Amino acid sequence: MSRREQLWKMARSGLAMLVDLVLRLEVELVQMRQELKALKDRLALNSRNSGKPPSTDGLDKPAPKSLRKKTGRKPGGQPGHPGRSLQPMAQPDHTIVHSLDRCPCGKCQGRSLRQEPVLDYEKRQVFELPAKPLAVTEHQAEVKQCPISGERVTAAFPPRVNAPAQYGSRFRALLLYFNNQQFIPYHRLAQLCQDLYGQPLSEATIVAGNERAYAHLQLYEETVKIQLPQAPVNHCDESGLRVAGQLYWLHVVSNAHLTFYGVHPKRGSKAMDDLDIIPHCKNWIVHDHFKAYFTYEDCLHALCNEHHLRELKFLWEEHREAWADELSGFLLESLQRRKLAGAPDEKAFKKILARYHAILAKGRLHHPGNQGAQSKAANLLDRLEDYDLSVLAFLCDPEVPFTNNQGERDIRMEKVRQKISGCFRTFHGAEVFARIRGYISTCRKQGRNLLEELENAILGNPFIPSLPNRAP
Repeated sequence: MSRREQLWKMARSGLAMLVDLVLRLEVELVQMRQELKALKDRLALNSRNSGKPPSTDGLDKPAPKSLRKKTGRKPGGQPGHPGRSLQPMAQPDHTIVHSLDRCPCGKCQGRSLRQEPVLDYEKRQVFELPAKPLAVTEHQAEVKQCPISGERVTAAFPPRVNAPAQYGSRFRALLLYFNNQQFIPYHRLAQLCQDLYGQPLSEATIVAGNERAYAHLQLYEETVKIQLPQAPVNHCDESGLRVAGQLYWLHVVSNAHLTFYGVHPKRGSKAMDDLDIIPHCKNWIVHDHFKAYFTYEDCLHALCNEHHLRELKFLWEEHREAWADELSGFLLESLQRRKLAGAPDEKAFKKILARYHAILAKGRLHHPGNQGAQSKAANLLDRLEDYDLSVLAFLCDPEVPFTNNQGERDIRMEKVRQKISGCFRTFHGAEVFARIRGYISTCRKQGRNLLEELENAILGNPFIPSLPNRAP
């Protein structure tokens, strides 16, 4: 081979290597761009455009902005709203009469009015805490001697008065309220009782009260588990819960009248089977598309559109995808139309469904399906196409809500409790809290007085709820 041929061969080899290097760099550049885009998308996620909780927004969290359209109404109470101003009591606990001894009219030089009859009273009431908020009642049982036998005998004390010194049922109900409704931890609750009532309180007293209520609420919980599947609509959600340093899950099944909380090591269908409510549901359940719910085929599924609106908002704001903004507006318009005109008939619903799929088809032009590793937009399109009737369930049945806000509200305060008091030390402690908290939530939904019903739970006579009768 001549020198010239050798040089040409080396040049061709070098050129091939250069081309191969350029191709590899182009592939790496594409991958880096995709990774950069994914990182930017992740940084752009917040509580307004995704399912992330507001607590993850940090110091740079965006200003609050509702997904609802403006109504033009002024903020505050609307005309006809009853209001909640302080109202005088018909029978006050104490009455102080301020006498009128001399006339203040200024025309009679302060003439004495002591002998004049009282025509009326102008009344003003002051609501104030009692000077001594914790009253102590001493029970004294008479001790006598039998004239026949000569034995000393003692009168019987009232039921539940069985210790030389003890807290009453109303006070123990208040401890339940502070600990399970207001989430005051044990040690701070002990401090509160010392500061407000002047009485030292051990943490064991609070624990014993919780345990007593937990045992007495077993029948209540069994009743709720029977009644929930009979409701026309139930909301379902789950959230992580730290128990003994491990991740457990707090599950909620609730509606406008009943609330059930259950704690389980698992999140999916194993937990739902063990808690034994969802397997018996035959009507609507509203959730956020967690796939385990779809394993229950006997019930009807409605998806939370608040989640969809947040995801669509992200695609519009970060990627300017017009179909996402159009679909968001379409869902909100459909909700407003249902509020004004009620659920559409079959012909109208078919038109709505056709428009819904036409908007999704616009998105498919940019995100074809079955492309291996898909973008979030493609995954969202798959979900919206495959579960179209679950997305539009709020139009199919007037009892189905637009969102899963009921379930999310019911589980949100349990997350607040965890932030205030930390994790649960034992699984049993988490179960105690879940049962008592479910009872409190149900009592509030049914308009019951919480302190009275907590006292009834302490005494072993808890409120047993029931579902309202449905209109025929």
